[in-house]
Amino acid sequence: MSRICQITGKKMIVGNNVSHSKRRTKRTFKPNLFDKKFYLPEENRWVKLKVSAKGIRIINKVGLKKALADAREKGFVKNV
Repeated sequence: MSRICQITGKKMIVGNNVSHSKRRTKRTFKPNLFDKKFYLPEENRWVKLKVSAKGIRIINKVGLKKALADAREKGFVKNV
């Protein structure tokens, strides 16, 4: 699986390294991703997700069930 958060949809973006002489070279900014297991009590099972730090905060705030429903609606997660 690629480096994409399954809750927020964050992915790698491209930018520039800028040196002291203002010379620009391409670089990538990678999201802060974690492989985490969450317990889904409604289905009595564990769910393994690749989530960013922001995604973990969203799950803590709104709950795993609602976060997964929103991610499915936006197309970030297919079958979890």
